[in-house]
Amino acid sequence: MTPRRHPRSASADDLLSTLGRLTAQAREGAEFHRARVELAEALQREMLPAGLPAVPGLRTAARYQPARRGLDIGGDWYDGFRLPQGALAFSIGDVQGHDVEAAAFMGQVRIALRAVATAVDDPGEVLSRVNDLLLSVNRGLFATCSFFRFDPDTWELQGARAGHVPAVWATVDGCHGIAEDRGALPLGMLPGSGYPVTRHRLTEAGAWVLVTDGILEGPAFPLERGLAEVARVVREGAGADPDDLAAAVMKVADSTGHLDDAAVLVLRHDAAAPG
Repeated sequence: MTPRRHPRSASADDLLSTLGRLTAQAREGAEFHRARVELAEALQREMLPAGLPAVPGLRTAARYQPARRGLDIGGDWYDGFRLPQGALAFSIGDVQGHDVEAAAFMGQVRIALRAVATAVDDPGEVLSRVNDLLLSVNRGLFATCSFFRFDPDTWELQGARAGHVPAVWATVDGCHGIAEDRGALPLGMLPGSGYPVTRHRLTEAGAWVLVTDGILEGPAFPLERGLAEVARVVREGAGADPDDLAAAVMKVADSTGHLDDAAVLVLRHDAAAPG
């Protein structure tokens, strides 16, 4: 006797229909998220400078590495440009949050720094004005930032820090350290914030290295340990080619198991002329 075929129950049909609909939605969601990631990364890379300025005795290099997880991309930047009177300006920073909004805000911060720095010499005043400008657009985001001005006549590096991780420096004679210069709040947090300026005359050949916290910390890898590791790398490579030093510093991020995006900016300098 031929076995009777039982018609599939309505509940089974409903289940298959629901699974099909959820699968299609998941596929659409994944494609949407992938598109947002690709857009954020495109924005990020387009907003980073095509090149960095240099003068005889000062060479520069930089690296950027995107995040390793989901939509975590778009907040870090580095920049370098010439100022009207012949000085050079450098900045590095990290925008709160990620994705397209962070990438767009990063572009606003970078452009604001360039615009204000062409009219204002003091790095602290540059950050103060940019801070108030960002608050006026009311985006609800903030950014950490370090801004430096290098004067090729005096061979002096002036800097101000807005909530950003400190720079690391080393000279070819073996001296090195972490520049724990006094800073203030991140940009976009409090109207009227002031930013102290520190001055360093580069009397010995060596390197100043600016990084974002994506290089320094990761799961179970504290920021202090990352700073110590970067300090070791910079000490050993103070006389190296700036591209090689930037690549070596970026490798520290691999050891931290970082999930955030990461940037490094290297200023490799000769000694100031006697006088």
